[in-house]
Amino acid sequence: MTNFVRTAARDEKGFTLVELAVVMIIVGLLIGGILKGQEMIANAQLTSTVAQAKAFDAAVSTFRDQYQSLPGDIVAGRLANCGAVCAQALTPGDNAIGGQAGAAQADLANENGAAWAQMAAADLITGVDQSAVPGSAPTPGVSIPAASITSSSWQIGTLPVATALTSQIAGTNPRAGHYMVLDNSGVAASSAATASLTPAQAARIDSKMDDGSPNTGSVIGMGGAAGAATCADTNAAGGVYNEALTDTLCGLYVRVQG
Repeated sequence: MTNFVRTAARDEKGFTLVELAVVMIIVGLLIGGILKGQEMIANAQLTSTVAQAKAFDAAVSTFRDQYQSLPGDIVAGRLANCGAVCAQALTPGDNAIGGQAGAAQADLANENGAAWAQMAAADLITGVDQSAVPGSAPTPGVSIPAASITSSSWQIGTLPVATALTSQIAGTNPRAGHYMVLDNSGVAASSAATASLTPAQAARIDSKMDDGSPNTGSVIGMGGAAGAATCADTNAAGGVYNEALTDTLCGLYVRVQG
């Protein structure tokens, strides 16, 4: 007697072209969603940074109206809850933040740090720790405001005359006045090493707040000499930010109080 053993042949299939197409579409949608989300976050950071600048400008104006003096330039006894940094008005009443030389924000033992602390003591801004120690380094988000964009911080000070600073773009001498600085250093000590904005980011902030030009108006670009590999090229007609470059090459001077 002969026995026959039957074996069932298994169909061995791979993915069909339709299935592969569906997977590719799903992957594409996911990548597109991630990129769009990143773009939306970047736009929100830019918008928030501009809003910060306007809010700080308004705080300076309100402080000046209320105390007839700039923040950082009044004696501590005029403010309640004024801590040690808040009391660092070195030359009160001279209509300058940081002294007539426009002192850099190297530490908190000067009027640059006191300006933020005094506005906080006057309940005009939030997020500044009054327990900081004079002489200590400024900490973004603690003793000085952190910017909404990248790793930047906000600093404030006075330039007494149209000043050529080593960090600024060649051919741009900001007018005398009071400025906030968006980078990682101080009003008179910023450098290319402290730049924290890409040229495209600097250009968009400048356009939202001013004329979009790095060397004119109330928003001034900084980040080295004019040329093709720096923050901006002021050799071009009217000056332009080098937006094709993606490195962090820029900082910004933002004029406050006209």
